[in-house]
Amino acid sequence: MMTRFGRTATKALAIALSAGLLVSLAACEGQVPKVASPDSSTHAPDLTVKQEEQIRTKILDTLAASDKAVSADGLAARVTGPELEIRTSQLAVAKATGSLDKLATIPRGMTQTVIPTDDGWPRTVYTITTTTEDQQSKRLLVFTQDSPRQNYKLWGLARLFQGAELPKFEVPKLGTEMGTANDAKLVATPAKAVEMYADLLNKDAQSEYNAKFKDDLLRQELRTLDQTVQQGMEANKGTQQQTFTVPKDQLKVMRSTDGGDLVVARIDSVWTRQAGEGRESLPANNNEKALFGNGKATSTMKVTYVNVIALYIPPAGGSGDAAKITAVGAERYAVKVEAL
Repeated sequence: MMTRFGRTATKALAIALSAGLLVSLAACEGQVPKVASPDSSTHAPDLTVKQEEQIRTKILDTLAASDKAVSADGLAARVTGPELEIRTSQLAVAKATGSLDKLATIPRGMTQTVIPTDDGWPRTVYTITTTTEDQQSKRLLVFTQDSPRQNYKLWGLARLFQGAELPKFEVPKLGTEMGTANDAKLVATPAKAVEMYADLLNKDAQSEYNAKFKDDLLRQELRTLDQTVQQGMEANKGTQQQTFTVPKDQLKVMRSTDGGDLVVARIDSVWTRQAGEGRESLPANNNEKALFGNGKATSTMKVTYVNVIALYIPPAGGSGDAAKITAVGAERYAVKVEAL
């Protein structure tokens, strides 16, 4: 019969996760993007600021009803994409633990909205909220509408990093042009930039793209988490590995007035932890315990995460830091915990 996962590894993992690693994103303040001069757009948007407020209110009302019921039933009417998976997981954890993660809070106030001028569908709207009542950071919300007869839905959410500088956008009444995955005249296309960032998350400073990015809070905290947990794993002859992958067609793009793009993309990841011989690998915190449920532990624990990353890609032709891609916000949440 296997013994429990080694005390040193378990303690290191629990401390790393419960002490605030990958949680301090919630206590940081990002800078709201500034509006540009009102004469740099030639197309008027179909959506008004008042309509955006109505859309946002209906979405947040749906989320509030789900939170109260502690159930994801009906959530898909107003939530989609990576946020639907994250929110469903948050509600599953809340049902098991008795309380919703405070990081799931979405303020109702708005500080900036970026409305598209594009005539067709699908359409994307970016909205930046106020800070939460307990001074968590502003949220960058991504709303999408796939067709004129469908509801706008919350597709993604990223919590802005401390000191993050976002690009300028048009005033809402003039609107902003949506971008594409293959936008040119940038230091990298949005699709390529997301792939490069995933490689950076996998390899950190060893990535061939390291010099093309500014360092950011998510990478710093993942680095600290890896180092802390690795010490405990090695003490018990265990191993751990996080692998990040980019799913197809899971990014939204808005073009800024400075010629750059603000991209919000999904990146999936799997964290595999293998205990030393004769030991069990167990859930590391209450969230993992809730998602693991009554599963039977083995020597290997696999935790699947959904990550939402906001990247600013500058226009080509710059130099130094002005030519580097910058992560300005992120959301990261476990959606599945299983023993292998």
